[in-house]
Amino acid sequence: MPAPHCLLPVKVIPHAPSNAVAGWHGDALKVKVHAPALEGRANEELCGFLADRLRLARRAVSVAQGLKSPRKLIRISGLTLAEAIARLGA
Repeated sequence: MPAPHCLLPVKVIPHAPSNAVAGWHGDALKVKVHAPALEGRANEELCGFLADRLRLARRAVSVAQGLKSPRKLIRISGLTLAEAIARLGA
């Protein structure tokens, strides 16, 4: 049986004072990241931050859609959407 995975819609706020989950923005989870939206640094920091919060390996979290957009779909391997939302405390 394959491991579960899900797609989490995210609205990213780069250049924030610190990394934080900031609640919901419509149907997307709002996440603040300290890194600027420059050369993929905000995407890297977003994926690393979410992996830490989800207690998953960094490779289990990736940007599936929206590499250059503030609205992204994040692919999470190893969890269902309900499990991911519960772990994020959202």
